[in-house]
Amino acid sequence: MEKSRIPKFYQYSFAERLRILFEKKLINKDDYYELLNFNNVLSVDEADKMIENVIGVFGLPIGLGLNMLVNNKEYIIPMVVEEPSIVAAVSSSAKLARESGGFTSESTDPILIGQIQIVDVENPSRAKNVILQNKEEILNLANSLHPRMLARSGGARDIEVRILTHPSLEKDMVIVHLLVDTKDAMGANLVNSMCEGVASLLEKISGGKVFLRILSNLTDRAIVRSHCTIPAQLLKGSGFGGEEVRDGIILANQFASIDPYRAATHNKGIMNGIDPVAIATGNDWRAIEAAAHSYAARGGAYTALTNYSRNENGDLVASIEIPLKVGTVGGPLESNRNVMILHRLMGIESARELAEVMGSVGLAQNIAALKALVTEGIQRGHMTLHARSVASAAGATADIFETVVEQLINDGDIKIWKAEQIVQSLRVSQQVEELEQEVIEYLPEAATAHGKVILLGEHAVVYESHAIAAPIPLAIQARVHPGKDGVYLLIPRWGVEETLQKGVKHKYSIYESLDLILTRLGLDNEDMKIEIFPHIPRAAGLGGSAALAVAIIRALAQYYKLDVSNEEISGLAYESELIAHGSASGIDNTLATYGNFTLYRKGVPPFMQDITSPEAIPIVIGLSGVESLTAKMVAKVREGRQQSPKLYDHIFEEINNLVLKSVKAIEKNQLNKLGDYMNQNQGLLDAIQVSSPELEEIIAISRKNGALGAKLTGAGGGGAAIALCPEYPEKVAMAIRKAGYNTVITQIG
Repeated sequence: MEKSRIPKFYQYSFAERLRILFEKKLINKDDYYELLNFNNVLSVDEADKMIENVIGVFGLPIGLGLNMLVNNKEYIIPMVVEEPSIVAAVSSSAKLARESGGFTSESTDPILIGQIQIVDVENPSRAKNVILQNKEEILNLANSLHPRMLARSGGARDIEVRILTHPSLEKDMVIVHLLVDTKDAMGANLVNSMCEGVASLLEKISGGKVFLRILSNLTDRAIVRSHCTIPAQLLKGSGFGGEEVRDGIILANQFASIDPYRAATHNKGIMNGIDPVAIATGNDWRAIEAAAHSYAARGGAYTALTNYSRNENGDLVASIEIPLKVGTVGGPLESNRNVMILHRLMGIESARELAEVMGSVGLAQNIAALKALVTEGIQRGHMTLHARSVASAAGATADIFETVVEQLINDGDIKIWKAEQIVQSLRVSQQVEELEQEVIEYLPEAATAHGKVILLGEHAVVYESHAIAAPIPLAIQARVHPGKDGVYLLIPRWGVEETLQKGVKHKYSIYESLDLILTRLGLDNEDMKIEIFPHIPRAAGLGGSAALAVAIIRALAQYYKLDVSNEEISGLAYESELIAHGSASGIDNTLATYGNFTLYRKGVPPFMQDITSPEAIPIVIGLSGVESLTAKMVAKVREGRQQSPKLYDHIFEEINNLVLKSVKAIEKNQLNKLGDYMNQNQGLLDAIQVSSPELEEIIAISRKNGALGAKLTGAGGGGAAIALCPEYPEKVAMAIRKAGYNTVITQIG
């Protein structure tokens, strides 16, 4: 089975790619669900056990290099890297190579060198001879420290002795190299402990003093040599013939072989392929980098690690020689669940096999880079993937993403500022605009009441603190039609189709509220049909129940030609809110009735002050999908305050102060300050336990993706969160949606 060949893999979604791997038996069931549910992601507790002073976990993408054929074995290559084009480049070169047999790779034994520095030696030449004469004793002592490694046919194999001289040294140094075959282990700790263990014996033999004893990262005894042959005709493209491309690659490599400035970039391209595999497999990429670059300079001048030539058939022959000391067993590898999953995905059976594959990956990456450089140019080779990365950074949503990418490439100016311009020109704020069109254009005769967000001050406002609220273009509409045999209520979206029973105790608050409204308006004996069109999510903390009451009152007043003032509408809606929630601040019915950006304080009459913002304030509303039961949350806060009145009153006072400072920030367009105040308000709401895991996730995602501030809005416990996004609201919304939540992009003020 060609397991590494998965055509059009890039076109599938994340979940579909995992399903393909599972169906091809490339990952097992446990690994499939680990990856699908992000259970493979390193937790903070796990990270805290790895290094010091942990404050979080840094994430990088895991991509798969495909088409890789090494020594006639298929491999899927896991690569952990953030730079676009690397995974695609490896896959492309591997596809070329496999058409002519793939890569051939070989390696020497996985020897690691331990160095013991001996100083103050009176006669270095004599010391060298004596040490070599006692080689067996030294090796036996080293191996006695790690008998299990010896039992696996590994362990200390040989020693070398070097004498180092320098004008600054009073005496020459004697350097002992302990050559250790570490088998499948990375071996650093093993070699270091062996060096420590033989130090006293070497002092006794040499008559000098041991100073440093530590491994060397120049692993030039663990060499990988990989090569492939690519027929010239396979290299043609972008208006270039295959022979032109072949000769260009050879010439570019010759440049790198004689010029260290070019060689640095050339070899960096090789490591672009090797390092991501090292990270994915839990190996020390820093040590691998150090070895590669040191080896490139071993002749006294830094040079290319690859060689390219043409054979008698005119084919391109590519090869690489590079030190690669890696491991497939050991604690560091097993402490990260990702590493174990990716090892199983690769199907690697030994450290030498892994090194041979990594050498081939490095060569594949270099082939792709040189091919792009000598044809389209490296910038053009990166262009599509770079454009996709820039479009994402600019907040292009899924519906306009491909258009943004296409325009960036056509313009040839792939910059974030340019992408932002394109996004701005394309942006329609589709969710909100569609809702507005539905409300205004399709039902112009319907009575309308808008929902709201509380920017700051929820819960505290119930206890006569100030709050800031703003209307949003999500509305509930109502129409009244002639009816018969009582009051018939129809809400198609909610599945409500009910005739109101008079004189009975109602099971749901909506019927009790409707009964109250009809009675207060003197319509309790009228026959009618009330049709409701809700565009505010239920129990989302967006003022849906108050908007429902206001819309019904206005529809009744409109149909029966009643003279009802806004003050009366708001008051009657407030009574309806008391039925629905048991307690209410009055802010929801006020916003649903008046629809102004308002500083509000509960009272008789309530304090209401319009807020003027110099510019509209972009926000993103994240919907948790969990119902926010206002009555339950209000009761929870009331119970907490009864148990700890001083604490809760202090929290409410702090919230009130934040609200008043936020009004000034809004009026001065100081959105950074407003964001800080929102974040502080969220902390205080969390202290009274009205947040939820879903809301916290939305808030964290929003802040991570550029929101100046984010907090829950409304009663909490579910419902919605709001994020202040003067820049990149689409990016924040996309990130929230990727986590499985719905969003609305809008403006307030």
